[in-house]
Amino acid sequence: MVATMTAAPPKVRLTKNLIGGKWVDAESGQTFETYNPATGEVLAHVAESDRADADKAVAAARRALEGPWSRFSARQRGAVMYKLADLIEENREELATLEVLNNGKPIREVMGADLPLVINTFRYFAGWADKLYGETIPVDGGEGNFFCYTKREPVGVCAQIIPWNFPMLMATWKWAPALACGNTIVMKPAEQTPLTCLRMAELALEAGIPPGVINVINGFGETAGNALVIHEDVDKIAFTGEYKTAQIIMANAAPTLKRMTFELGGKSPNVVFADADLEQAVHGAMAGIFFNQGEVCCAGSRLFVEQSVHDQFVDLFSQAANARRLGDPMDPSTEQGAQVSREQFEKILRYIDIGRNEDRATVRCGGERFGNKGWFIRPTIFTDVRNDMRIAQEEIFGPVVTVLPFKNVDEVIRQANQTIYGLASAVWTRDITKAFALADSIRAGTVWVNCYNTFDPGAPFGGYKYSGHGRDCGKQALDHYSEVKTVWVGLGAR
Repeated sequence: MVATMTAAPPKVRLTKNLIGGKWVDAESGQTFETYNPATGEVLAHVAESDRADADKAVAAARRALEGPWSRFSARQRGAVMYKLADLIEENREELATLEVLNNGKPIREVMGADLPLVINTFRYFAGWADKLYGETIPVDGGEGNFFCYTKREPVGVCAQIIPWNFPMLMATWKWAPALACGNTIVMKPAEQTPLTCLRMAELALEAGIPPGVINVINGFGETAGNALVIHEDVDKIAFTGEYKTAQIIMANAAPTLKRMTFELGGKSPNVVFADADLEQAVHGAMAGIFFNQGEVCCAGSRLFVEQSVHDQFVDLFSQAANARRLGDPMDPSTEQGAQVSREQFEKILRYIDIGRNEDRATVRCGGERFGNKGWFIRPTIFTDVRNDMRIAQEEIFGPVVTVLPFKNVDEVIRQANQTIYGLASAVWTRDITKAFALADSIRAGTVWVNCYNTFDPGAPFGGYKYSGHGRDCGKQALDHYSEVKTVWVGLGAR
């Protein structure tokens, strides 16, 4: 049984849109429900935005871009970003509680992983704010004498559309580089998880970020999100989510030729060689697929294990999965919480049924609901799987992993790359030659060696192929939020 919540949920204060520094209802007056995934109960009714709200938010962002924000020096931008990081740290318990209540993830993960990375990301990009500079260029302008230089300028108004799996972190990965470069923002958080984004936006105002620099409109992708995508006064779209949605965004945004960056899904290969430390590899495989209930775009959902240790590894892996503690996400001892929504919960269970019926793949553990309240699913391991099966090729986005045997390096490289995705991968081995061979050969944006799901704001993150283009984090993210302007100054004849 799922434990009851250890304390009554706090009252949710922020449910309106934030536009131009003011909390406002949707123009239509409509609202939608947001839920507590651990209980299935309604948490709050949130403003449901449409095109009218998007128009207001974009106009507010444009005014801030051309007004007060443009008068902030680069160092002042960094200072208010440092202040925002401090305020998030001071309010971390409140933010963690909101995140758990609205998303269903365990509070131990929010406090131990999500929030530290949120805080460090703001501080990392705050440090970049006054280090974005151009270059002088030795040019040959013919008979004239010229001084040529470049300068960095903000792209402009950035619409950012984020998913529900890491609500605070995804907002941070979008806001931080955009702010460092001097842009303004209209964010649409996922309709399932708007609450922490709204609280962070309130803290941004408290930090001294001018009204209109960060605007938040709640609502659905087909209405509020698409209104931003097609808006002629939006200069850039940053989207994290499913590749099919990104295809729609690309098509709808084409007439306005916006800049676009996408961080999309994955079906990441996690490769375990026989010479690996198997205990360490089991721990890494657990983190790779069951962290955040498997609702991770870079989850190691295709687990390749060298044939000679396959059975031994599967036994150890299954024991660890069966011992995983599910329950009340607010309990610090809980290791796995609830799936974010009934829709996602039912989708995962459908994929488990597909796996059971697809050429008789074997469920080694899990494969069912946990408890009778909320949207919990037991950690699920499939064996007797081929790499071309649906459960091995389609993104499930839940605590479900397929284990596939392999015989040698060449075979596993070939199988690892047999996917439309290319977000992440991992290899477990004591042989550095094998490690480098896979790091060089797997077409993915990140390769972890003897580790999994390690992140740092200084390390770029993004994908190949259907996993998107562009990078979050690292100095590379700054390129997506800045324009390079070239200036020629004529100095007369030589």
